[in-house]
Amino acid sequence: MSGAEIRLENVTKRYPNTKAPAVDEFTMTIPAGKIVVFVGPSGCGKTTTMRMINRMVEPTSGVITIGGEDALGLDADQLRRGIGYAIQQAGLFPHFTVAQNIAVVPGLLKWDRKRIDDRVDEMMDLVGLDPKLYRDRLPRQLSGGQQQRVGVARALAADPPVLLMDEPFGAVDPITRGNLQDELLRLQAELGKTIVFVTHDFDEAVKLGDKIAVLGDRSSIQQYDTPDAILANPANDTVAGFVGAGASLKQLTLMRVRDVEYGTADDVLTVGLGDTPSSVASQLQQSGRTYALVVDDRRRPQRWVHVRELGGRSSLADTGKPVGDSVSTQSTLQDALEAILTEGGRAVVTGAKGEVVGTIDITTVTDVIASLRSEHGVEDGAS
Repeated sequence: MSGAEIRLENVTKRYPNTKAPAVDEFTMTIPAGKIVVFVGPSGCGKTTTMRMINRMVEPTSGVITIGGEDALGLDADQLRRGIGYAIQQAGLFPHFTVAQNIAVVPGLLKWDRKRIDDRVDEMMDLVGLDPKLYRDRLPRQLSGGQQQRVGVARALAADPPVLLMDEPFGAVDPITRGNLQDELLRLQAELGKTIVFVTHDFDEAVKLGDKIAVLGDRSSIQQYDTPDAILANPANDTVAGFVGAGASLKQLTLMRVRDVEYGTADDVLTVGLGDTPSSVASQLQQSGRTYALVVDDRRRPQRWVHVRELGGRSSLADTGKPVGDSVSTQSTLQDALEAILTEGGRAVVTGAKGEVVGTIDITTVTDVIASLRSEHGVEDGAS
């Protein structure tokens, strides 16, 4: 199922015993199949606005339609079963296994057992978790990033046209956060859902959003436009405050690794975990290289090894240095720059299934930065 258009017309939320509304006359059209990001300061009403779409918060007044259907005229439980919902720290049921968590909404929809089991495996594979390894684990046996992947899989399990995401990656470390953002973009390219994403992080909004809504008090819309239009022409001082200094460098968040000429997989010697250190040393010598990249049986990057580290070793499993941070073709050049600095000169580039497709080095990114500075002027680029 592809995405559905969402329309909010004069939507207002008033809480009892408060003078001002939390959300005041909010009107917006969210295009079908696009990611729209709400960004704004804490307390501005962005989460309240998003939660009115699935009626986790009931609007006081206004009209909300999803795919042309009146969302306020439906039974609230029925409405929510047709809308995916992913939140910070995943919100998984702690005593349910991974499979049971993902199966919650299909179960409520009375799918038969085989269909549910097949869908759980499909969703786990889609978010990069091997069902054989993770199906029967409890949330406490997963890392934070793995829990968020399960949360996204659960939100998408019943194939809803709309996915609401409330700061879903806010509680994980920066490397994992970047990887999860890449994963979301990969999934969206495949699934074409309508996604409403709430964040306070403008760089995340620029990376993920087809359109960004910069919100002020009571969810007043300060600017609603594409990321590049907002970066180029902030509508007012509030928006300019989010964009901040150095807008030309923020263009790195608009550009993807796939948009530049990075090194191909042939530019680096890749070897398998089962290869012997002596055979790798021989391959390095023959190719005139000093480093090899060790990959697993699915060609996912594992370790960098230098020719000097191979002597006297019996296995590659603990030789060299683990790959700490990689980027995908979906990653931004900002992500690539951070990964390159973390890795010490160049970073591995992976494809849709996590397989090695090449490497990207610091020179590639600095050449882009130099070009952007030239386009935007010294004052902006130097800030």
